[in-house]
Amino acid sequence: MTDTTQAPAPALPDHLSIDPRSPHYVAEVFQHDIGIRFNDKERADVEEYCISEGWVKVPAGKKVDRKGKPLLIKLKGKVEAFYK
Repeated sequence: MTDTTQAPAPALPDHLSIDPRSPHYVAEVFQHDIGIRFNDKERADVEEYCISEGWVKVPAGKKVDRKGKPLLIKLKGKVEAFYK
């Protein structure tokens, strides 16, 4: 038998970003699968979220800035983060 024990997942922060340059980036969280539910629908395109303020940032279509990063729009509503 093999022992496949993993370290327990850290608590999900209130504000999280997938951009490593952001002060809200937490590398330990991204070692696990994360799901974001926005207004009771699961979304896979969330770049950043804040649960307490109730918003997510998602790409605005295929538009990019001059550095090639997607342009983001902020959507307000009910935000839930969870581990899959």
